[in-house]
Amino acid sequence: MTNHATADHSILPESVRTEIDALRPRYPTTEALLLPTLHRAQRAAGGWLSPETIAAVADFLELPPAKVAAVVSFYDMFHDHPVGRHRIRLCTNLSCQLRGAEELLEVLGEELGVGEDEVSADGRCSYVQFECLGSCDTAPMMMVDDEYHENLTPERVRQIVRALD
Repeated sequence: MTNHATADHSILPESVRTEIDALRPRYPTTEALLLPTLHRAQRAAGGWLSPETIAAVADFLELPPAKVAAVVSFYDMFHDHPVGRHRIRLCTNLSCQLRGAEELLEVLGEELGVGEDEVSADGRCSYVQFECLGSCDTAPMMMVDDEYHENLTPERVRQIVRALD
């Protein structure tokens, strides 16, 4: 186990720190351990990485904070602002645009009562446009959390959103 006595890691729960320390032998470098650490920190922090959490991860892994922040901003799977419990990505690439994605974007805004990349009042959902989700033959489509929804209509989008807990 690594000695972290000199750093204040109170932002990272003990369970996350213990889990990361247990993973260390499986990774050849600290940089290789960064992605699994960020996933666990984000999950523990309610779905997003605050500047304080990013700094705590950097300190815990003994990496430059700018390096950790750069990784967070590079990968779509990490969020540096609050997001809903359910993350909706609506494809707006050419195939989806030609088959009605713009109207579906309006439906999402109406159903959730917020704009793009904002969190619904109940904390349930947030949505973003996404350039391509790789399902052009079933356009228009969106991804809710890790699940694809294809051949969408405005009514089907309403049903999907209303069914989310």
